[in-house]
Amino acid sequence: MKILKIEGGCGYFLANSSGEWCKVDELDKGELLHLLNRFLEEDVEMDAPDGNNLQNEVHKIVYSHVFQKLSALTESKSSFKDDSERLYFDEINKYSSA
Repeated sequence: MKILKIEGGCGYFLANSSGEWCKVDELDKGELLHLLNRFLEEDVEMDAPDGNNLQNEVHKIVYSHVFQKLSALTESKSSFKDDSERLYFDEINKYSSA
């Protein structure tokens, strides 16, 4: 599933609330967290910000930073997920057994 795309010189993300494509300059912390969760739990695709495929400067900055951060997690994806699950293991067990 694709979560970031570049089209018509603008960057877009797949919104959690509507399931529609929204411009990256509309990205808020809730949607960013959703992208991170989807990135960690699923196999996702993202268009790479190459050369001049993003003409809008705001989109170029936001899209590039989000793409870089998620791409950096690719190498440590499994250890990041394991660490976070281990951190909340007691709480997960406590509330799942209730």
